Parts: sequence; C-alpha cells; structure tokens
Amino acid sequence: MFNLNECFKLFQGHGMASRSDTKTRILDAAEKLFAERGFSETSLRLITSKAEVNLASVNYHFGSKKELIRAVLARYLDVFMPAAAAEIKRLNAASSQASLEEIFSSLVNPLLDLNKLRTEGTTIFLQLLGRGYIESQGHLRWFITTHYGQHLDTFVSAVSASAPHIPPAEMFWRLHFTLGTIVFTMASADALNDIAAAEFGEHNDIEAVIRKVIPYMAAGVSVPVAS
Repeated sequence: MFNLNECFKLFQGHGMASRSDTKTRILDAAEKLFAERGFSETSLRLITSKAEVNLASVNYHFGSKKELIRAVLARYLDVFMPAAAAEIKRLNAASSQASLEEIFSSLVNPLLDLNKLRTEGTTIFLQLLGRGYIESQGHLRWFITTHYGQHLDTFVSAVSASAPHIPPAEMFWRLHFTLGTIVFTMASADALNDIAAAEFGEHNDIEAVIRKVIPYMAAGVSVPVAS
C-alpha cells in the first residue's frame, strides 16, 4: 500500500545524502586545487568545474571563498590540533623538562595520522598551511587562533618552557622561522628527495624528511640571543 509519509522520509533522506555528497565534492576539489595552485590563483569557477557543481552550491554550503578555504583546512585541523596537544601533554606528564627535539618529535605521529584521513593527507595539509603562510591569508590566522587557540597555547607554552632563555618577542620570530622552514621543505620535498637519491643514494619518505628537519629547527629555536 502506498504510504505518503514513508515516501516523504525516503525522499528527504536522499536529499540530505545528496547535499552531503555535493559538499564533500566541493571540499575535495577545492583542497586539491588550493594545494596545487594556491588560494589566490584558484577561482570558485575552477572549483565548481572540477567538482561538477554550480556556483549556487558553493554559496549554499559555504557562503564565500574565505569560508571554503577555512572549511578545507578545518578537516585537517579538527583532527591534528587536538591530537598534537594531547601528545605534548603526555610528554610533559612523562618528563619534567622535555627538550625541543622531543616536543617537535611529538608532532610527527599526529601529522602522519592525517594520511589515514586522506590519501597523502600529511603532505596536503602542510602544503595548504604553506599556501596560507606564503600568500598572507590573514583570515586564516584569525580562524586558527580563534578556533584552535587552546591547542596552540599548549604547544607555545611547552616550547617556551624548554627555552626559557629566549624572550617572548624573539620566540615569536623563531616560531615563524620554524614554520617557514617546514613550508619550504614540504614545498620542495619531491625535488629534494630526487636530489638526495641521485647524489647520495638516499630514499626518504615523508616521515624521514620531517624527522630530518627537527634537529635543525630545535637548534634554531634554542640558540642564545646575540648580545
């Protein structure tokens, strides 16, 4: 017997799934284009073409390009930031004075776990962060500090405690230099790995590259301030 209510529920459920699929397609297309081309060089028209949706769908789900950029990063930050903060807290609980190398190393597993979230998630996430850093996307700084400030504070506090001889203003610069190092390394990782393989017989994966840069960053952050 025809049941109008059941039919309506079925149609409603299908519509909700369809909207969810559309949103995911937009996010997936935007993520890939943002990582490859950058935020500024990627137009909404290019995203809608790749996602095979219309512009109205982007406006409906995200409202603006800035909101779409934040949503793309949030898929990673929502997973990485709490996990990274938890690792640092565990490290602090196990050691009265963790070293900078230990603090930076505690971020490796949360970073690598992003590969479980998305194929090549670690690389894509770091590329997206690099794009935001290079292109001076000021709204991303506001978004990250507003939504993930508590987790950031956990990291900054741990680093500052491990290098108490570094004044806060100097630490601000050094942490940005550290981020710049990661950005450059990840942006050039494929080329650097090719050179290392050809000239030194090294064969590195993403984890090996990240672990190579940690001692360099730790030494740079902790070096005494020149008088």
